[in-house]
Amino acid sequence: MPINICFHGVGEPPAVHDLEEGAEDYFVSVDLFRRVLDEVAQRDDVRLSFDDGFASDVSIALPELLSRGLTAEFFPIAGRLGTPVSVSADEVRALADAGMAVGSHGMHHRDWRERDPRERQGELVEARTIIAEAAGRPVSSAACPFGSYDKASLAALRAHGYTRVYTSDRRRAASGSWLQARYSVTRADTLDSVRREILADPSPPARLRAAVMARYKRWR
Repeated sequence: MPINICFHGVGEPPAVHDLEEGAEDYFVSVDLFRRVLDEVAQRDDVRLSFDDGFASDVSIALPELLSRGLTAEFFPIAGRLGTPVSVSADEVRALADAGMAVGSHGMHHRDWRERDPRERQGELVEARTIIAEAAGRPVSSAACPFGSYDKASLAALRAHGYTRVYTSDRRRAASGSWLQARYSVTRADTLDSVRREILADPSPPARLRAAVMARYKRWR
């Protein structure tokens, strides 16, 4: 079963007034980032991804990935491309040209649950068009903002032709599944916690609890 690991920002977070509340908690140190990459570099069961499209995706993460021969999937926010803390359209193209996959994280980093049709059009269709134009290739995958989803938002993603959707359910993913669970690495993590809580095989009770919670979220 694949282990999907998600990063957000790497390095020191930008000034707080440039970030939404709580975003700084998802910026990991460069040292921890490098240590995690070294830890997983030889594992074929680990997949890496990056949410939010922070500028560190290109300035820090990309060269570290390339130096280890690793690839990842990046999910920028369409409405933030080119803002001071985010990647630009040209940098999205640079990620794609470097062999990285690019998906959508929506237009404005809003919860996709219970959006009206107009809002969903912007988040799921218009955002994908903007990101695809920047990447120079089609976009068919998405990462749910805040890891949040329900039956209605998943149905909308299917209806709009997304072929893979990522969550933040902190459990192992099922190979080939349309809905892919991920583990986020946060500022509070250490290499030991990543080894213990993400890379180690979960106990049967922990696996059951995570599966029950994911099923509830999928059908609520």
